Amino acid sequence: MPDNTLKKNHQPADETTRRLLHLATFNEIGKALTSSINIKEILNIVMEKISILLQPKNWSLLLLDEDTDELRFEIAIGDGADKIKKLRLKIGEGVAGWVAREKQPLLVPDTSKDPRFSKKADEMSKFSTRSIICVPLITRGKCLGVIELINKVEDGAFGPEDLVLLTTMADYTAIAIENARFLAKIQELTITDDLTKLYNQRFLQSRLEYELERARRFNYSLSLIFLDLDHFKKINDTYGHLSGSKLLKEVSKIISALIRTTDMACRYGGDEFLILLPETSKKNAALIAEKLRTSISEHIFLTEEGINAVLSGSFGVASFPSDAHNKNELIQKADHAMYRVKNTTRNAVQSA
Repeated sequence: MPDNTLKKNHQPADETTRRLLHLATFNEIGKALTSSINIKEILNIVMEKISILLQPKNWSLLLLDEDTDELRFEIAIGDGADKIKKLRLKIGEGVAGWVAREKQPLLVPDTSKDPRFSKKADEMSKFSTRSIICVPLITRGKCLGVIELINKVEDGAFGPEDLVLLTTMADYTAIAIENARFLAKIQELTITDDLTKLYNQRFLQSRLEYELERARRFNYSLSLIFLDLDHFKKINDTYGHLSGSKLLKEVSKIISALIRTTDMACRYGGDEFLILLPETSKKNAALIAEKLRTSISEHIFLTEEGINAVLSGSFGVASFPSDAHNKNELIQKADHAMYRVKNTTRNAVQSA
């Protein structure tokens, strides 16, 4: 008879080693998820640990886009993954869509025998999917997305234990994603204007101090544009405050589209806007203000409401260090330049 003593003695040790690896991985994931509030970083950590523990050939994490009710690939790794990153799946479509809709984990040992499997991703990536485990990211009864693993390394098949492990990791991940989104929303509310989604006055005041210090240290100009909309009160009085709010949103979109990513636009209050322009001379700031003035005066506002309003703005420009030496002085100089326009022609740009 063959001697099975060595084999029998190794089985408990192998099982213990495997369980210790699982515990260590969960511990590492737990530490990582509680040490970061960046969603991208969280997702990359999770997917790295999953790949080590469960060894899929391809794996992906899809998040639910609440605006379109579709799943989009936030992370896709493996053969042909770059070809499916722009693919979107409807809720209920394919295995991932089914899991998102039903909010239930799913093990598919053989995709050829499961009618829920969709070949759309395989056709795009030229990859052959044989087996899948897919689990939902659920928190407070809401599905945030799914994690999907495809084809185990060395042509093995995923089993029920793999599904349990992945489900547990998905629970960790869902909580971390919700926390990160909540903190990001809180941060956004503290620095942005709720109506226009531009920065608010609180943020501008603190950022202006920082940018002034940088301008002093590196000896460059820092410019500020002060914009006040002309006759905005007439819009509110004639068409109501709701239409006035929609018009302000349209103005903010024009501003955001014309300034650089390094510039900062802020709703200063009511129908007043400030635009902070780092490393920008007064001359160049005046050119940017003129572009904004032209775009606003040529735009037809509130077309969806059938109002078709026209509008203009009065602009003031001031710069550090030529016009001011501190934050309050810079805002004041730009404000005074704007009021010179307001009290004369309107719809123009004036420099301090």
